Amino acid sequence: MITNDLNQSISLSNSEGWNQTEKDWKLLLENPINICIVAEYNNKVIGTATALNHSNKIAWIGMVLVDKSFRGRGVGKMLLTNIIGALKNVDSIKLDATPVGLPLYQKLGFIEENKIYRMINPSLQSFEKQALNYEPINIDHESFSDVLKLDKRIFGTARTYLLQTLLRNYPGKAYLIKRNKKLDGYMFGRDGVRFNYIGPVFAFSHDSARILISKALESLNNQPVALDILQDKDGLIKWLEMLGFVKQRHFIRMNFKSNSYCGIIKYQYLISGPEFG
Repeated sequence: MITNDLNQSISLSNSEGWNQTEKDWKLLLENPINICIVAEYNNKVIGTATALNHSNKIAWIGMVLVDKSFRGRGVGKMLLTNIIGALKNVDSIKLDATPVGLPLYQKLGFIEENKIYRMINPSLQSFEKQALNYEPINIDHESFSDVLKLDKRIFGTARTYLLQTLLRNYPGKAYLIKRNKKLDGYMFGRDGVRFNYIGPVFAFSHDSARILISKALESLNNQPVALDILQDKDGLIKWLEMLGFVKQRHFIRMNFKSNSYCGIIKYQYLISGPEFG
């Protein structure tokens, strides 16, 4: 993929009703250690696939998309085979599969880890500022280094480029929470084509995760909101359902080659999106 392919790639994802913006595509394309490929027919982009490189430890495959009129012809398998081949020096390859894509990933050797729910609220109603025991504060340059250290521990490897870019693009959506002067959780967010997106959210407790998400929701009344939550976070899922969120669909987290960098799942609440991990 080159810069000239960007507009066609964005049009392809928009035609499927996906949420990624131009900034999201550029995040993937502008880092030379990431891999972004396209399939073309008569100089038209008919398929895409990307891999976000997290420190050469984990590569996260995403944006696997084929034009409807070219499906069933092996384009998706060709894209995946090529991108997996280009990632031979990365220790582990991961992705969040849709149920439709699951059979192909299984045939290629991917192994299931867990399930993630996409939850949406088409128009958040009457969410009032919460009375909080601990008030989230914006992540700044000084606190960001602490966030990176904690994220490396919980995610399983460093994702410096991803989090730096999210903070640069959306500084007003990045928060942390402290308890007893120690970092207890953090959150990033971004705009989307269809939904405001919240994630990642990592925290040491359900309460800290809820406080962070509440902070994001304060500014999103009467707006569409989406997030992706790990299936084991039952209490938080029930709370979100009380706020009007519904489960739209699910993803299956999968790995290939190795799962040596699984991080600490119990502290992972919201992911960064299926395209980012």
